[in-house]
Amino acid sequence: MPRRQPRAQVLRTAARWPVGVALTAWRYLWRLTPIERWEWSGSAEQDCGPALPESVVDDDVQAAGDGVGPLLHRLYRARIRASSMSPEQLIARISQDLDAMAPSEFASFQKLEGEQGELRVGDEYVVRMPGPWDGPVRVVHVTPTSFRVATLTGHLEAGQIEFRARSRDDALEFTIESWARSGDRLSDLMYTHLRLSKEVQLHMWTSVLERVIALAEGNRHGQLAILTRRVDESAPSSSEESTLVGPSDERSRRGLAALEGRPLNFDPDGEHAHENGWHVDEVIRELPGEPSGQPTPGGSWETARKLMIEYQVADPDMVRATYRRGAPLAGRDMLLQVRFAGVFRFGVGVRIGSDYDDTRTVDGRQARVFGWDYATVEGHFEQGRLYYEVWKWLDTGAVEFRLHAYSRMASSGPIHLRLGYRLFGRSRQLEFYRQAARRVAGLTRTQLELELDASPAQPPTTTSGLRPEYASRSAR
Repeated sequence: MPRRQPRAQVLRTAARWPVGVALTAWRYLWRLTPIERWEWSGSAEQDCGPALPESVVDDDVQAAGDGVGPLLHRLYRARIRASSMSPEQLIARISQDLDAMAPSEFASFQKLEGEQGELRVGDEYVVRMPGPWDGPVRVVHVTPTSFRVATLTGHLEAGQIEFRARSRDDALEFTIESWARSGDRLSDLMYTHLRLSKEVQLHMWTSVLERVIALAEGNRHGQLAILTRRVDESAPSSSEESTLVGPSDERSRRGLAALEGRPLNFDPDGEHAHENGWHVDEVIRELPGEPSGQPTPGGSWETARKLMIEYQVADPDMVRATYRRGAPLAGRDMLLQVRFAGVFRFGVGVRIGSDYDDTRTVDGRQARVFGWDYATVEGHFEQGRLYYEVWKWLDTGAVEFRLHAYSRMASSGPIHLRLGYRLFGRSRQLEFYRQAARRVAGLTRTQLELELDASPAQPPTTTSGLRPEYASRSAR
């Protein structure tokens, strides 16, 4: 088990908690630091994180596989201008005293094992925060520009956290990246469902980024970036259900299965115009541009296309989709879990009609267009069809996301859902359209930056960076 601190030191830390809680709540409510915050669906293959070195793994290590709930791959990033430090100097400064980057009124990094003033593989720390938030960790990887820790028994999370720095575009960039699940059912409830731990954690790590900017003696450049890729927990009862994407609890699986063969709840061949009682909406959002000509491999158009195919267009706080991975896009059934007021959740069904990828001529200009649409099925509180498209104008290289929809309240289906739509549906619908456009633009830009950020594998830690007992393990 992780070593314990002297009781007096623990009590001194606990004595700060009431004041720390009050100051933290106040600063959280009045935070003015601009933050770019995105969440989208990930995959177990891409977001499982680096392998734990065998030399430092024992029964105390709480790996991601030991946790519960969704796997969360998170990245917190700050860019720093006007700092005279190199990435190596910044990591060396932090490594001397991890507590220097902690928001002192809220959290404290206290060393339990290892020499003070240095950071070596096998060292152990505990992050003490207000309430029952203590987080014991062990250092598992060290390089001149990074270090990574694994969570230990008793931590609210199960997984790994990496801290690293690098130079990029005449700026110093500091990143915290984690791959983790909740440590137990209670933690999962507080993080995933009640969201209390989620906001506490976000405030803590953004505060750490601000402290690191101060340690680097520089200035924040642009917004802080908070990115999360979520891999939902699945408990499939068959090989077919193991291919589900998105929420895959029993209720979602039953809801998706029930959509098979269910008819649309409107006449797709009718007149869908304002004068016939339909809302007709269109949103156009500019995406990062490309050189003129056909879409650039891995560029903005292809990135947006992939986001659309994977249905990453919807804000997960508003809508989450469950569908079968590998099923053809055209004809795919999707169960949409609509969320309202952070409490109410309704499952409704849609069916993708067609997908297309063609070149169009508009006012003498050519555009490459990819898109697909879905229509509402019986039981939905809306009627209508929604089109998602990404355009690239071949003459200028401009790239756009386009959303076109026609809709109205359904004439059948659960009365409480139709009543809710009558009261709140239209404003919520327009908010969804605007957010979808902002989201595709933001995620496209973010994905392109992450591709640029891809760096070669970190060099392995040498035995000189290990505490002696771990160096001897590694040598066996």
